Amino acid sequence: MIIVLTGIDGSGKSTAARSLVASVRARGGRALLVSNHAGRRVMSLAAGRLGVRLPARLADAVETVLRVGNVLLSHLRATRFDGLVVMDRHLHCQLALRRAKGLPRGRFLPWLLARLPQPDAILHLDLDHAEAHRRISARGTDSETLDDLAAFNRGYRELPEYAAFLRIDASRTAVEVAAEMDRWLAGVAVTKPH
Repeated sequence: MIIVLTGIDGSGKSTAARSLVASVRARGGRALLVSNHAGRRVMSLAAGRLGVRLPARLADAVETVLRVGNVLLSHLRATRFDGLVVMDRHLHCQLALRRAKGLPRGRFLPWLLARLPQPDAILHLDLDHAEAHRRISARGTDSETLDDLAAFNRGYRELPEYAAFLRIDASRTAVEVAAEMDRWLAGVAVTKPH
């Protein structure tokens, strides 16, 4: 089973992914966490230190190469793993970023999405951009503007695939979010044929 987690920066994707995997393992199940990052945090920190803003198309090109490479490796690992695979981010994240930046959707990422094994579910951690900004500021490891987070939020909602995402209220505590995902997973395990 493959589950993908999506959401804007600050929504708690990585924390939720780690919690879900730990919960499954604690019950004696097999679970694997894979991350499909695109290097955005590193690039934004470097650009901030240099006092520059990368052109949107250049940033997207670098992010896309890194994200696609990570997604392909993650799917390869998933084919060799018998258990739950939780993917922290996926190609949908890059498509949402493109919309946020006003870039075209392109043909390659949708083509690749259609050919990769389809996840059993895409859990979208839904969070208001102002709360996401507060969380990002509090952790102090990266920075995002309110406007960029709002555009990213809209970018997700405007994806044609978004209607099929299972939305999780990420405004709650990490423990509450993890508990909801755990309940959802338990319900799927009961109804899914073996």
